[in-house]
Amino acid sequence: MLKHRIFTTKFASVYPSYVRKAENKQRSKAEVDQIICWLTGYSEAGLQQQLQQENDFETFFARAPALHPNSSLIKGVVCGVRLEEIEDPLMRKIRYLDKLIDELAKGRKMEKILRT
Repeated sequence: MLKHRIFTTKFASVYPSYVRKAENKQRSKAEVDQIICWLTGYSEAGLQQQLQQENDFETFFARAPALHPNSSLIKGVVCGVRLEEIEDPLMRKIRYLDKLIDELAKGRKMEKILRT
């Protein structure tokens, strides 16, 4: 079976879009980084290293220290697909990140985004 194109897309090529989406709604790059680190377990330095290495999404998530235990609390719809119905674990992780960035851009408070 062929891999979905997003799996082989460089995370570093999509990251600026996440930041731009947040900044267009008066949110910050630091908040985007906080969300990514919360979800993946990367430290700030680890995230920067992944960006410099230009790893694809598959490698980015495979090397992630640990998906946050509360990530299963992320619910809803992204790109017309309900998160709870996504079977592929990697696609689910990517869509979790998309959903969190969407929530940030919509003005949701960080405490709620980070499921605390």
